[in-house]
Amino acid sequence: MPTTLPDNMTLAAITEREDPRDALIMAPRHSYKTLEEMPSGSVIGTGSVRRVAQLRRLYPMLTFMDIRGNLNTRLAKLDAEDSPFDALILAVAGMTRLGLESRITQRIDSVLHAVGQGALGIEIRSDDQRTARIAATLNHRATRLACLAERELMRVLEGGCSVPIGAVAQWDDSKRRLEMQAIVVSPDGEHAVEASSDITVDLEEDEDTQARALGNTVADTMRERGAERILHAIERTPPAAVDSVSR
Repeated sequence: MPTTLPDNMTLAAITEREDPRDALIMAPRHSYKTLEEMPSGSVIGTGSVRRVAQLRRLYPMLTFMDIRGNLNTRLAKLDAEDSPFDALILAVAGMTRLGLESRITQRIDSVLHAVGQGALGIEIRSDDQRTARIAATLNHRATRLACLAERELMRVLEGGCSVPIGAVAQWDDSKRRLEMQAIVVSPDGEHAVEASSDITVDLEEDEDTQARALGNTVADTMRERGAERILHAIERTPPAAVDSVSR
C-alpha cells in the first residue's frame, strides 16, 4: 500500500499485527540454529535489499543470493538436493499465516523489519461511511498507531519497498507511549544512519496525527544525520541484493 493514498481513498483500519520480525529458515541438510552459527561463505537467499543491507552489516562473513517466487516456491528451492542456498530469510508473518511456523529456525531480533510488516491495512473510498463503520470494528489501536508512525517515516524519506529502510514502532498502553527506532543502511552494509524517539500520546488530541508526527520527527533526525545521501545513492545506482556465488 503506498504511503500517500489518492484523495478519494483512506486507510479505514489496520488489523492486529502478526509477529513482524524476519525469520531464518534453515535448509533441512543443516543443523545450525542461528545466523551466528553459520560458517563463513554460507549462502542466504532473500530478495529484500533491506534485509541484505542490515545482515551484511551484522554478518559480513555470509553471502547473499537473490531468490524469487512465492513462499512455497522459495522453500522448494531451499529444500532441493542441488540447492545453492543454505538458508532463507522470510517474514515470520507469512510463514505463520500459511501454517509453516514449524519451518522457522530463528526469529531475528537484530534486524529492523520493513514498514508495516506483519500488518494488514484496509483501504476504502473516503466517502463510504457505511464501510468505514464496518472496517472500524477491525481496527487494532496499537498496530494502527505503530504503522502510521512507520508509514510517515517512509513517506518523509520518500522510500519504498525496494530501499533499505527498517522501522520498528511499538505502543505501550500502560504508559500511553509510542516508541520508534529506524535505520537506513547502504546496500553494501558499510554505512548506516539510525534514529529513535518516543511520545506520550495526549488523549485530548487526535492519536493518528500524533503517531504520524513521531514518524516525521524520526525521519527528520535521520535526514539530518545523512540518510538522504544513502537513499539518493541508491536512486542513482539501484542495488542488486546478491553476491557472486560459485559452487
